[in-house]
Amino acid sequence: MSDAPTRPEPENLIETLALERIEVNLFRGVSRDQHGRIFGGLVIGQALMAAYKTVEKVRCHSLHCYFLRPGDPSVPILYDVDRARDGRSFTTRRVTAIQHGEQIFNLAASFQTPEKGVEHQDRMPEVPPPDQLPAERELRRKMVEKMPAAMREAMSRPRPIDMRPVDPSSFMPGGPPESGGPSFQDVWMRAVAPLGDDEIINQCVIAYASDMSFLSTAMRPHGMGWQTPGLQSASLDHAVWFHHPSQFNAWHLYHQTSPSASGSRGFNLGQIFTADGVLVASTAQEGLMRYRPPAEA
Repeated sequence: MSDAPTRPEPENLIETLALERIEVNLFRGVSRDQHGRIFGGLVIGQALMAAYKTVEKVRCHSLHCYFLRPGDPSVPILYDVDRARDGRSFTTRRVTAIQHGEQIFNLAASFQTPEKGVEHQDRMPEVPPPDQLPAERELRRKMVEKMPAAMREAMSRPRPIDMRPVDPSSFMPGGPPESGGPSFQDVWMRAVAPLGDDEIINQCVIAYASDMSFLSTAMRPHGMGWQTPGLQSASLDHAVWFHHPSQFNAWHLYHQTSPSASGSRGFNLGQIFTADGVLVASTAQEGLMRYRPPAEA
């Protein structure tokens, strides 16, 4: 029998996004530590799940949200759902996430009764397939040796989303070379643990994953990464438009661009495609990118 340590299982996102109903419109979710704070995508996915628990026979076509305060991973998150409108075609919900008696996040989601209509979409970028690219976990292994012990442990945990960047330099310490890189990146993604065919679960996991690697797109032209000394970064707002249902255990390409950075904020746009080119969702996000050189910080 081998004495090698057992590798921990990756997080099951069905369990992570599950909520406990406390009252008719009030739910409690589990928070998880992400380098001392809660990952924004977790709150997005749980808030969307809370909204879904108050609707029937409709599907979310768009959500818009704001991150108001840093989350505390040591306590649960309460989700208070406001049933803003129930219409014949469209339904609206507003969700407030609460910790320590204060709002940390709010979300507005619009749902639609499924119907047919005209269709068109952008073409998916031509990039190498995921089986020709290194996994993000392999890239992280090259980084952890230079990190503090606590951060090494966090970075070594298996992640619930398998990610394979088309340009691996976007995931390395300090970002691209100091001369800067392009203001776009492409990342293949899929959920590791089985999700099944439930459309709502898969949509909530896509919402969760849509916050991954996004803000770093705006950092690339400036030769920055999330480890850059003197850089303070955080998601400020986030939006997702859902175009088609999809099974997120299959590979999806997340094409991300950053049209602008100004006022210590980075603006990003994204498109999520299935491997055969169907545009599943579009995204937008603005994030804090406050840089103070270490001598000035």
